[in-house]
Amino acid sequence: MPDLRQIIARNRAGEAIAIPSVCTAHPDALEASLTLAETLDQPIVVEATSNQVNQDGGYTGLRPANFLSFVRAIATKSHVARERILFGGDHLGPQAWRKLPAEDAMQKAHRMVADYAAAGFTKIHLDCSEGCLGETAQLPDETTATRSAALAATALKHAPDATKLLFVIGTEVPPPGGARTDDHGDIPPTTPDSAKSTLEAHRDAFNAAQIPLDQIGGLVVQPGVEFSPMEVHHLPLARDPGLLGALTDWPGVCLEAHSTDYQHPEAYPRLAQLGFAFQKVGPALTFAWREALYALDTMRAQTGWSTGPSLPDAMEEVMLANPGHWKAHIHGPEQRLQRHFGLADRIRYYWPDAKAQAAVQRLLTDLADKHLPDPLLAAHFRPSEIAIARKSRHPLPRALALARVQTALRPYFFTGPRP
Repeated sequence: MPDLRQIIARNRAGEAIAIPSVCTAHPDALEASLTLAETLDQPIVVEATSNQVNQDGGYTGLRPANFLSFVRAIATKSHVARERILFGGDHLGPQAWRKLPAEDAMQKAHRMVADYAAAGFTKIHLDCSEGCLGETAQLPDETTATRSAALAATALKHAPDATKLLFVIGTEVPPPGGARTDDHGDIPPTTPDSAKSTLEAHRDAFNAAQIPLDQIGGLVVQPGVEFSPMEVHHLPLARDPGLLGALTDWPGVCLEAHSTDYQHPEAYPRLAQLGFAFQKVGPALTFAWREALYALDTMRAQTGWSTGPSLPDAMEEVMLANPGHWKAHIHGPEQRLQRHFGLADRIRYYWPDAKAQAAVQRLLTDLADKHLPDPLLAAHFRPSEIAIARKSRHPLPRALALARVQTALRPYFFTGPRP
């Protein structure tokens, strides 16, 4: 099984090494990700968020143990070794129940963390930074750390092997209204002083709870990457925010970067050089899946093979019928454009819908028995994707979509096979 502590140690020793953390519950995005890791003989982390998977089922309907079984079944079916997969819980705290008083929300968070640990999740991101009913939107470090330490104690109590738990602390979610940019149009990174304050608060809280500090392995900070609905804020490659300096007294801790989706390929090794051994990706993978399906739909329309409405029209109908997953996030003009092409990929919540599933199946069926010549494919897919798809065990249309997801994930695997 991959060893996160070994990856942290190698990164802290100066090696540009990192492990991708894939945060999605989309079965095809997971299959593509796991298959790529197997092909490259690389480890991979699969993460679930507190809103996505919890004791109430989350928006996926899956509890923590169910999620592990779900992912492992995909791995088995795809001939991926289970041993290369680690499981992480992301933003585990009271977020899903913030409308409740803090005491009630934390009770639910304790139950959730206990279930994650008992199920076999070993990378646990503790995030109690957001306020509950009657509290401020963002809580001070001391409150956040005290609540996180309490959740860590619960995780340790319920884990089959507590020594395998690795806690990630801190958070760097955009403020209300989205991430702020500086005078150069870049996202300001976390300051070293702020990172030190977060570490010191958690040191005090973990010591008070008698939790070994060496079980803290990651610190979430902002390196300067983000994406808005229709724009990517790319990492300034020449900039070093000096965040490794905050870890001087923490040799077993690395940095974790969120929202790394859509960055240029050279950003990922640069992030590793800056100390980010944990690199999170999520929406970019389902965005790539949607992108590929829409390309296939365009091919179907261009050749006159359609047997019903276009896939975008079908998905628009599904999204308008149930606006709960996008209405609070999409504003102003061109809302249809944002629903289908927004980088936050709100459409990802709708693929499990029965009507969406039927529309995708109709697309794949319409193309299943058709000859797809290279000139047609080349108009919509990269040569590398076509080559991968032609070697796949899947029918060509679905194989092309899986290959597009792998294109999005491939830059995260820049360090070569394990030694």
